[in-house]
Amino acid sequence: MTQPDQRKPLASPRPRRLGLYAPFVLLLALAAAWSVGWFWLRGEVFRRMDEAARSWEDSSYRVDWSDRAIYGFPFRLDLEVKGARLREQSGWGLAAPRLEAEAFVFAPDHWILVAPDGVVLHRRLGGPVAIGARVLRASVSDADASPPRISVEGLGLTFGTPAGAKPFGLASAQEFHLHTRAGPHDQGAAYVEIDKAVPMGAGLLSDIAAGSPVTMIGDGLFTQAGAPAGRGFGGLLRGWSEAGGTLTVRRLSIQAGAASLDSRSGTLAVGPDGRLAGSLEVRVTGVPRVLGALVADAHLAPEVAKAARAVLAARALRDTATITIDFQAGQTTLGPVAIGPSPRMF
Repeated sequence: MTQPDQRKPLASPRPRRLGLYAPFVLLLALAAAWSVGWFWLRGEVFRRMDEAARSWEDSSYRVDWSDRAIYGFPFRLDLEVKGARLREQSGWGLAAPRLEAEAFVFAPDHWILVAPDGVVLHRRLGGPVAIGARVLRASVSDADASPPRISVEGLGLTFGTPAGAKPFGLASAQEFHLHTRAGPHDQGAAYVEIDKAVPMGAGLLSDIAAGSPVTMIGDGLFTQAGAPAGRGFGGLLRGWSEAGGTLTVRRLSIQAGAASLDSRSGTLAVGPDGRLAGSLEVRVTGVPRVLGALVADAHLAPEVAKAARAVLAARALRDTATITIDFQAGQTTLGPVAIGPSPRMF
């Protein structure tokens, strides 16, 4: 007779709960690490702002603000700055009641900035200019490059001055664009455009435009982009000049109704005396209007105006003339005729 099996049945293995919880534990650890990293980046932004303000102050610029805060957790850094001001020792400055900036955590060195309440330009002698815009924004990256990668765009711009301030030359502009880029061999590129601007008040630009909108474009390549800079804007230009910096003009133009001045070649520099040096080959359209405005607003002596008129007439083909404008020995010459001092840059 067979005895029944007295052995106890084997117990089924207990499930390992660690395997069930491991993904959640890992997720919590990653979330905690990400949170710590975000708050570290937040503090790093504040630290770099303070460091940059001290660095600018060493170069005779003053940067400050009334308040700042950072939001955007977990993937963005949304910076809000109130009462931001940048001032230079000579009196030039820029202020913004409110700045909003944003960078992604994945690219903390690339910032998009917006000035929703416009900005105020402080001039050295003329006083403040309030600049309003439908859109006023900028992009900044590669801060350690020379120059940094900067793009500024303004749409629907208006310009206003308070009582007692010197009038600004423009009342409004449809668009504004500014771009800087670093290139090889210590070169840099700069582009600036003001499109369909409306001149305000009497002056050379208003007389040339004769009620028409004005478009101005400047495009050039410059050498010695990383030249040591002195204190303030004047020190920046002086250091660039002493390093042998030059600007190659790719385009420099003013289009004002039927009249225009357009240069596609030329090399400019700043002399030891702080005045512009070099030469430009300029194509002038609407010669009578340009010459009339030049004579009226540049306050040329009668004999100088007569000589300038003769130079343009000799080189004009119908309504167009091609001339060379030289800046040398502290003077501006139109062909062989000296029409005034060369513009002072510092």
